[in-house]
Amino acid sequence: MLRGRAFPKDHVVTSHSAQQMVPLAARRNGALSGCLRVPGDKSISHRALILGALAIGKTRISGLLEGEDVINTSKAMAALGARVERVGEGAWEISGVGVGGYRQPAAALDFGNSGTGCRLVMGAVAGCPITATFDGDASLRARPMQRILDPVAQIGARAVGMADGGRLPLTLAGARDPIPIVYRTPVASAQIKSAVLLAGLAAPGATTVIESEASRDHTELMLRHFGAEVRSEPDRPHGRRITLQGQPELAAAPVVVPADPSSAAFPMVAALIVPGSDIILTGVMTNPLRTGLIATLREMGARIEVVEERGDAGEAMADFRVRASDLRGVEVPAARAPSMIDEYPVLAVAAAYADGTTVMRGLTELRVKESDRLAATADMLRRNGVEVEITGDDLIVHGKGGVPGGGTVATHMDHRIAMSALVMGMGARRPVTVDDAAFIATSFPGFADMMRGLGADLS
Repeated sequence: MLRGRAFPKDHVVTSHSAQQMVPLAARRNGALSGCLRVPGDKSISHRALILGALAIGKTRISGLLEGEDVINTSKAMAALGARVERVGEGAWEISGVGVGGYRQPAAALDFGNSGTGCRLVMGAVAGCPITATFDGDASLRARPMQRILDPVAQIGARAVGMADGGRLPLTLAGARDPIPIVYRTPVASAQIKSAVLLAGLAAPGATTVIESEASRDHTELMLRHFGAEVRSEPDRPHGRRITLQGQPELAAAPVVVPADPSSAAFPMVAALIVPGSDIILTGVMTNPLRTGLIATLREMGARIEVVEERGDAGEAMADFRVRASDLRGVEVPAARAPSMIDEYPVLAVAAAYADGTTVMRGLTELRVKESDRLAATADMLRRNGVEVEITGDDLIVHGKGGVPGGGTVATHMDHRIAMSALVMGMGARRPVTVDDAAFIATSFPGFADMMRGLGADLS
């Protein structure tokens, strides 16, 4: 068992800062077919590592997403004192330090491109009597962290150094005596909620988070899986009130990571828009707070069929059969955004291939992703002959049943823009090129090879 090193020497992930830009093009190549399991869910992978590091005993994780974002979280857990070892493909073991037991890291915690890993670990560190510096790549350094600093300051943590605007690099001094709080989130954000709950683990009494719109509940489900007492109840029309009893003794528990629905979205939409396609996607998470895209695609006329259902560690999953479909434009309500916030770029691709106008409302959160994802999505479509407009925080796509293509898309270091553009190219009349596909590895390692295995032409 290794302490302080999260990845074996013979399995190296190279940071993008050391790489050259990697252009990639997608072009029509006939129907897609076959069976595919996309990589493990990124949200579950981050949380399994973080909670495994806060539990007592050895947690065994299978199906872990081995993309750069998650690997950086594993390295952070090792730097904070957990023993972390990769024992096989997607198979990891982590021996935790107990709630509040993180040790002070010897160097800055580098999260690369991962806002989720950075913000969740910031919350977990906030409840520990240590000081840690958080950093990342140029994209992550541009993203706001004040939304995490505000609630953890109420718990007793404080930022002792940061870049302008509450951005990275940022040094956080955790609470010596954490205080349980009641916190109402300013926006529907699983990252804010999770950071508060993870900080509240070390506080005596009950820590409560109130959301006006329910966000992903992976943290609550996994906290229960590791033995914490967590209550979740309705609050107002669409909100939730989540209450955690602090200072639990978390016990190691095995975690089987389901396939990531946000990653499954790319082959799913590709199969819908490429004529004659018929594919199977296996083991995809079906948590109802993550299935907004499937609900929307079905409203558009998508042929998406559940083949088999099962579950593990509190999370439901299913196998899906997806066949090429004639799509139509729809209106997507703002209330659905939290359940599909990462899928809007690829939904916009489906909308471009639909007949009629698709209106996606309430996309404020897309402006603070890896890029201004709302502007980047619109630009991706315009460069390839699709009529699109942004009105306030709404994205409006005028579908004409097909896409001319022929454009080169600026990815802005955003993996989801890169994959969405390549999916668009699989059905477009002319090839679609992305200026840099290297960032795809942060969330979907092997994307190009997996899509080629279904019959896509990527080169």
